[in-house]
Amino acid sequence: MASHDTKTLAGKVTLVTGAGRGLGRAFAEKLAAMGADVAIHGMRENGPAEYGEGTTLTAVAQEIGKQYGVRTQRVLGDLTKGDDIARVVAEAEKALGPIDILVHNAGGDIAAAGGKPNPNDAVTIKEEDVRAVLDRNLLATILTCQAVARGMMERRRGRIVTIGSVAAFKGRTNSSIYAVAKAGMTHYTRCLADQLRPYDIAVNCIAPGDTRTGRFLGTRAVDEKRMVEDGTLDRIATVDEVARVVEFFAGPQGAFVSGQVLRVDGGGQCWPG
Repeated sequence: MASHDTKTLAGKVTLVTGAGRGLGRAFAEKLAAMGADVAIHGMRENGPAEYGEGTTLTAVAQEIGKQYGVRTQRVLGDLTKGDDIARVVAEAEKALGPIDILVHNAGGDIAAAGGKPNPNDAVTIKEEDVRAVLDRNLLATILTCQAVARGMMERRRGRIVTIGSVAAFKGRTNSSIYAVAKAGMTHYTRCLADQLRPYDIAVNCIAPGDTRTGRFLGTRAVDEKRMVEDGTLDRIATVDEVARVVEFFAGPQGAFVSGQVLRVDGGGQCWPG
């Protein structure tokens, strides 16, 4: 991996969606450590406080900027709405400049009203929960990538990284719509990569397994044996272990890598799918 000391992304502008806490914040910090200016997106100003990972989105942006010596901009918006996405992109680019790197992390099953972590099973899940999970994951991915890719195509450069899930490959009995949404998101990423090849825009997907974010740890019982950090791959990943893959896809070593989906789950799901 590239050393942070080299600031390999100095002068680049990044937009990280869902960046107020958890993996999104880890991605934003990783890119800032590499020297990039970062637009910190969230849907709610108080989102970082919901699972004890911060206070406000504004404070997160300020903390990252101060810690890594880069420019940051906090942007709020609902990424299932085209008007909100256009405003988020416009605000980010007005403050920081044209977006070179998009890390689209927003999503999950948090929008569904059913019990967490699984909204409901494949048969009884309510229509409103189906729509919520599909919109927050698949629709938001398509609309956000479209909005950012247009500018990248004009400039003929860029990187796009979407955040999927191993659920897209394994399936989940009690979270079927989430798994379907992530599978669609994975295939959209591959299709987008093919379309953007002539424009020198690399597009890839990261598919994490269980990761020890505040929301993950706060919404389910966790086997303490899986909380170790070495000695076995049969454990829950740290956020940094996933963020290191963003470092590769967004950095110079990932320049000729596109259309790939990389599972980050310690080999918990190794077979093709």
